[in-house]
Amino acid sequence: MLDGWARQQSARFLKSSTIDPRRRLIERFEEFTGLYPWQWTPAEGEAFIADLRGGQTPIQMSTARGYEVIISLFVEYLRDSRYDWLKVCEERFGEVPQEVFHEGNSVMHTVEYEGDPRRRPLTYDEVQALFDAADALPSKIRGQGRKGALTAMRDAAVIKTVYAFGIRRTEASRLDLVDLRRNRQAPDFGNFGSMMVRFGKSSKGAPPKRRMVLTVPEMDWVVEVLKHWQAEIRPHLVPGRHPALWVTERAGRLSPRSINSAFTAAREAAGLDPDLDLHCLRHSYITHLTEFGYPARFVQEQVGHSHASTTAIYMGVSNEYRNNLLEAALKNRLGDVWDVTA
Repeated sequence: MLDGWARQQSARFLKSSTIDPRRRLIERFEEFTGLYPWQWTPAEGEAFIADLRGGQTPIQMSTARGYEVIISLFVEYLRDSRYDWLKVCEERFGEVPQEVFHEGNSVMHTVEYEGDPRRRPLTYDEVQALFDAADALPSKIRGQGRKGALTAMRDAAVIKTVYAFGIRRTEASRLDLVDLRRNRQAPDFGNFGSMMVRFGKSSKGAPPKRRMVLTVPEMDWVVEVLKHWQAEIRPHLVPGRHPALWVTERAGRLSPRSINSAFTAAREAAGLDPDLDLHCLRHSYITHLTEFGYPARFVQEQVGHSHASTTAIYMGVSNEYRNNLLEAALKNRLGDVWDVTA
């Protein structure tokens, strides 16, 4: 049953990174119940979720829903008459697979965003503190007589680039030198006027999404950051002909995990909220572009979201920005009659 389900998903061009965890969850559920799939009932599903909600590290609501969906997909495959499992189970065991999760015992999707509420955009001051801390780490490492100053300089450049283009950690890891390109509308930026993201987050069963991210004037400082990295720092790591933009001291491609660790080190050095993670820089990029006055559609295209509602979820504009909008709206409606000091 599991092999057939895996083949069905593979035929839809789902990745092994999607298929394998799904299979492990079904095996985990089977081990928990001690029953075969044709013996599962809604009671087993409810007991499984209830067990996961207990203990010292209870699962989140979104995780529970994900588990319920995966188990339901497997059962749906078994109950599909095109695969004969209903007939086989009836003939051999006198029982057939039944629905485990239904409308009455599954988590409802009632809101757009169920992520950790502690994940938020950084303020401008927090972004600057993060960058300052990252820039200070190489000197600190040298002062302690330790190795790693070059890689710390690389890490600072990576963090700044992630923010300046609003990219994900995997997208940053997969960047090659050739992905930095000119933008004829912004010749002053030279070869750093745009960035081709070729390994954007893909939909299930689809290839990675591509997008071109333009360097915006408010982030033009990243041009010097990338120039310095490419001309002054990267050659010292002796990458040879490796195409990656971000390389390791062993001439390999910098991994997403390493980029995440670079952010964590800078965040801790800056004394920022430990709940902030690397993805918060993407939230910050979307928020700050909005506050700079860029249209919603432009921001959506820059970050590669298929739907404007997704981009809106990432946004967390400041009170000052909203108050400025309110002031402009009131002035437009009331003109000189409205007094901001009233």
